[in-house]
Amino acid sequence: MEKRLLVFDLDGTLVDSREDLAFSVNHAMAVHGLPVLSLERVCEFVGDGVTMLLTRAIGTGYAGLFPAVRKTFLTHYREHLLDRTRPYPGVLESLLAHGGDYRMAVLTNKPIGMTHAILDGLFPEGTFREIRGGDSFATKKPDPEGLIDILSSEHALPGETLMVGDSSNDIRAGIAAGVATCGVTYGLGTHGFAQYPPDFTIARFPELFTRIRPKR
Repeated sequence: MEKRLLVFDLDGTLVDSREDLAFSVNHAMAVHGLPVLSLERVCEFVGDGVTMLLTRAIGTGYAGLFPAVRKTFLTHYREHLLDRTRPYPGVLESLLAHGGDYRMAVLTNKPIGMTHAILDGLFPEGTFREIRGGDSFATKKPDPEGLIDILSSEHALPGETLMVGDSSNDIRAGIAAGVATCGVTYGLGTHGFAQYPPDFTIARFPELFTRIRPKR
């Protein structure tokens, strides 16, 4: 499979952010008198942006507390988003080794400010040519708007592009944009692959570069 442009999801694909997300969710829940959640439960809610994460965590019975919980969460998470968050094994090394072979971009449903903070803190400057977040457009994945915008900015064709992610949102966005898709099975939302299967999957990030080659 020859590709020129690789577009990566962030949480669950490039970085393991589970503990920092869960810590900030539970901090906000506790501040407002709501029950805290297990790490596994918070992970089930990740992937559709902050609003859906907190809506799911709070539940319908406490919907009136959403604005206050959201404000507390955002304040806390901005200050702690790099406490425990790290690239998954092999991610940094693989990106550095193959950065000259492919154009690389990030498309995430995480707010763009937080996205830049994580990428700036964990990856060398210039690793990613394009970065789009959950508030960069009026839509989020699985809508293909962000992915199509990246293709346009990079003057890349769908046939020479690969979307890499850990959830059905990534796969659905890729399918809608007409690009090939790779699902990572070490991430947060792989249960969605049954309904929306990617073109191929990898169990470890470095495997990606054994399945593709640069398009010249």
